[in-house]
Amino acid sequence: MKITGGCHCGNLSYRATVDPERVAVCHCTDCQSISGSPYRWVVVVPEENFELLSGEPKTYKKIADSGDTSLQVFCPNCASPLYSTVEKDGPRNFNIRVGTVKERDQLKPKVQIWHRSSQSWATSIEETQIKDKQ
Repeated sequence: MKITGGCHCGNLSYRATVDPERVAVCHCTDCQSISGSPYRWVVVVPEENFELLSGEPKTYKKIADSGDTSLQVFCPNCASPLYSTVEKDGPRNFNIRVGTVKERDQLKPKVQIWHRSSQSWATSIEETQIKDKQ
């Protein structure tokens, strides 16, 4: 599936070819802190299937639990997270932040990872009050 996307301010834009079966919700504590949310929604794509069309992103490096260096890539203007990957030689995967994808309504999560770190209420919000606008 071909997707397009970019950051909130429009500085960064990209296109990619993704497999809709590789969409996940990540509940790890890093995703919670970096996103300011109880989880992050990603689609995994091989690096060669991703093309940055405009802008120059900024990268934050963090040592992951695995010992790998995790690269968090985001817009230097609006701070929208674009994707993450690991710092290594050879082929890498990019974990594109689905919130930046224009076709996000077509990317339903297939798996939840790091569920042991999930907030107890995060997977059962269907009974909350719903308002169409603020």
